[in-house]
Amino acid sequence: MSRIPDYAHNLSLKMSQVMDMIGVNEKIVMRRRRTKLLDESLLTLTQQLVGKDWNVFIFGSQIEGTTAVGLKSDVDCLISMNNYNVIEDWCQWEYGKHNILMIQDENVSPGYCLLQILRDDAPLPHVVEVNDYSYRYRMGRILLKNTLFDVFGNNELIRHGPAHSQQDVPWFCDNDYVFALPCHLRPVQARHWSNQHREEHWPTNDMIQYCSNTLCFVVGVGKTGSVNEILEWRISTSFAERCLMFNLNITRIRCYILMKMILKTFITQRFPDSISSFMCKTVLLHCISYTRSGLWKENTLFTCLSFCLSTLYKSVQNEYCPHFFITQNNLMSGRFTPETKPLILETLRYVIESNGRALLEIECDNLGVFLQSSCNGIYLLDAHCVPTLIAGKLLKDTAQYISLHVKIMLRDMYDLSPRLTIRKLLTFMSHHHNANFTNIDRNAYGLFTQYLCSTLGSVLASLNIDQQDHISNKPLLFMSLGLDSDVASGKLKLASVFYCMGDIERTKRILINIEECYDLSVVEPVCGCYNFNKAPIKESFTRLCYESNEECRLFKHITASCVSFKRSEINCCLFELQHEMFRSTQEDLAYRSKSDKWMNMDVVDSLPYLYFLQYKTYSRLGRLDDKQRALSNIARTIDVEPNLGHRETALNLLGQCMEQENSLGNAFNCYARSLQIRRRNNSAKFHICKL
Repeated sequence: MSRIPDYAHNLSLKMSQVMDMIGVNEKIVMRRRRTKLLDESLLTLTQQLVGKDWNVFIFGSQIEGTTAVGLKSDVDCLISMNNYNVIEDWCQWEYGKHNILMIQDENVSPGYCLLQILRDDAPLPHVVEVNDYSYRYRMGRILLKNTLFDVFGNNELIRHGPAHSQQDVPWFCDNDYVFALPCHLRPVQARHWSNQHREEHWPTNDMIQYCSNTLCFVVGVGKTGSVNEILEWRISTSFAERCLMFNLNITRIRCYILMKMILKTFITQRFPDSISSFMCKTVLLHCISYTRSGLWKENTLFTCLSFCLSTLYKSVQNEYCPHFFITQNNLMSGRFTPETKPLILETLRYVIESNGRALLEIECDNLGVFLQSSCNGIYLLDAHCVPTLIAGKLLKDTAQYISLHVKIMLRDMYDLSPRLTIRKLLTFMSHHHNANFTNIDRNAYGLFTQYLCSTLGSVLASLNIDQQDHISNKPLLFMSLGLDSDVASGKLKLASVFYCMGDIERTKRILINIEECYDLSVVEPVCGCYNFNKAPIKESFTRLCYESNEECRLFKHITASCVSFKRSEINCCLFELQHEMFRSTQEDLAYRSKSDKWMNMDVVDSLPYLYFLQYKTYSRLGRLDDKQRALSNIARTIDVEPNLGHRETALNLLGQCMEQENSLGNAFNCYARSLQIRRRNNSAKFHICKL
């Protein structure tokens, strides 16, 4: 890399400029990381709140920020089973846990291990009869098979290596779920790495220290072709890898993304399962460790990319790519057939020797077109257009994530008594102040708690109405804690409670406040109930997301989650909406999937529900003009707002308003339109029969 051609400097600057325009810049990389770290905390606390001793971690391109829109990178979720204790020495045995002894000897593939089952009540080997998930090995050892976690799979997930994959779900990126066992001490094979890099300039000593002390995992997959394939567990150093990737500058990140784009354009379609993106990452890390940090700059991007591709070429040629942490593990062992290897080398040689012309063939994110135009002095894209859209989508996706997991948590805790649920919630809220938690953990807990408080306050209020015909202070206190979860949903639940209690004046004041805060040009509806084709996000929403560096503060100003009522909240839910709790006939139930349990609740988008509550409130107050305005707003919202998740429910509410207006023809049309949107599991059938 010491002799760099003059044209490479100009080409590097053009490449850096185009990468910035398609959303590969420092700001979006940091935004991706913060967003996925927040999602990671939400996933973990959701599982722990319903009693599962799991930690959920997100690894890979999405949380590293090493992706672009066109790469469509999946989300890699690792689920750490904390009730297991993987040990390397008998002194690490813990009472009451599922203790597992890691075995690494000459019979085990590099980068893998065997797991011997130990007793839970004493530091002794497990000696009972084997079952479907264990195997009697040499010297009578009982080993754990790597098929242990197959029981967690279902028909909607595809097994791929150690992962259970959710693939080809419309409008969602693919998800890989890997169940793993935590290892609190670094395995011997990975420990040599820290000694090997002590004299190098990269990684730094601080990075080496962090990587050496961080958590490892073992995941359920053996080395292909190994005699112990069903018994071997792969050692995962994902945390250490994430540490290194978080410490890369933007040029290194762009280089890695370009490698993946080249892989997708020239290699993957012709030679699937040959070169993986993980191999590209490993090659990049080795290249960084070979070179001086000062060489990785914007005006050397093309030269750095060429160096990485040449290193990748040599790795394929020699069929040798050592794992960065466990160097004994050759990632390319057995990956290429005699027929495909020459073709792959020829393709890589074409890209390397093209002097950058091959980059013009990359269709991913229109990189080739934009690069050609940029070299000609023509700019086809606003510099902030794509980054702004990415920022908006990331924030809205997280809002939907929160909405989805709140519903999952409420579904799983459905049979618990409200008082037990409140006790668990109070314990949960106290964790919010745990000194060991990061700011992201606290933000996740705060956001989640607000939604739960709103629901639990409504449950208690419903009990009060049923038993005492009045509401005590405790439900109102809980609901007040949930008022700022977003721009509308928490306040709408409180307004529903007051309306059902007959306090129309307080209901009116809350609705006025919501309408003042709900900026129609900015606020985005959020629904995490199911997958549906979403229209583009509002431009003003995306712009605010891009300009702000504090995403958590934006939720209460520019997102509006759908409003949901459990059956235990029925006394706080208006009569017209209660039909939605019983939307499914016996025949309809056969057409529901596991993810459709939200249909047992009343769920409605915030904006049409706001106008519906206004219609009911102004009807009670005798304000006919305001009532008609609210009715018109419901109809306009149904027709104009593109991202409603429960449009059929809004139509059912509008139909009942039309019935109350004695406009039966319009009511029938509303119900018919509702059935066109959702043919089954729709209360419109009941309304038509009644009509």
